[in-house]
Amino acid sequence: MATNEQEDTAIYKVVMNHEEQYSIWPADRENALGWKDAGKQGAKAECLEYIKQVWTDMRPLSLRKKMEAQTSRN
Repeated sequence: MATNEQEDTAIYKVVMNHEEQYSIWPADRENALGWKDAGKQGAKAECLEYIKQVWTDMRPLSLRKKMEAQTSRN
């Protein structure tokens, strides 16, 4: 099966924001405002697999903290 899409050979890095939400970003570009390196770099598939393994709770950090505080008061 032929495809018009070129293989993505770019190197990406995993980035994380202040709410501990993850994304990927081209490794050769400066991070977007509010995002910092999360310590993984490689092919797109590798980075996405890393995120799948480490980002097991999709709730933003502020919501997790609020829910924990409510639980500890009960």
